[in-house]
Amino acid sequence: MNPTPWTIEASYDQVARQYAETFFEELARKPFDRQLLDTFAARVRAQGMVCDLGCGPGHVARYLKDWGVEVCGVDLSAAMVQHASQRNPDIPFHKGDMRALDFPSAAFTGIVAFYSLIHLQRPEVPQALQELHRVLQVHAPLLLALHGGKGEVHTENCFGQGVAIDATLFTAEEMTGYLHQAGFQVAQAAEREPYAFEYQSRRVYILAHKG
Repeated sequence: MNPTPWTIEASYDQVARQYAETFFEELARKPFDRQLLDTFAARVRAQGMVCDLGCGPGHVARYLKDWGVEVCGVDLSAAMVQHASQRNPDIPFHKGDMRALDFPSAAFTGIVAFYSLIHLQRPEVPQALQELHRVLQVHAPLLLALHGGKGEVHTENCFGQGVAIDATLFTAEEMTGYLHQAGFQVAQAAEREPYAFEYQSRRVYILAHKG
């Protein structure tokens, strides 16, 4: 067993450079994801500030910004925020925890969270969604991307660095239930098989909005 008491923050701090190099250009190979983001961008453009939550190196924020969306990014990892800022100097990025965001209520006209809620343990999800609900304006959209399935996955050697990473798998039905409990209305759920170059989990996407 790895003696290092890894947290998700410490793990991503350790692998931030490799993660950014691997994933910053990935949307170019993901037409399904781009289509969802195009629709999301068309809805929120010129409406106010949108948050890329769990932004990693800022590739989703970059895509939205290039669509003309006013966007910022938030990530738990300070090292990841640094890489995002270096790669996207025209986008503000902040260190923050989705379970307790340092933003006022109704701060955002939209939130996109691609593969960030998966790093919460199941009992933490309702609290996090309530916090997302708090910082969204009424009727504002929330777009989630998740690894689909049941249970959890764990690695002890992320990017060959001896770094532990845990991820929670969600079915669309399970996450839809959590969203309803937090006060969201679910507009759409979609799934796809993984692309050959991705981690081989089924992908789940949910579009909801604050009621």
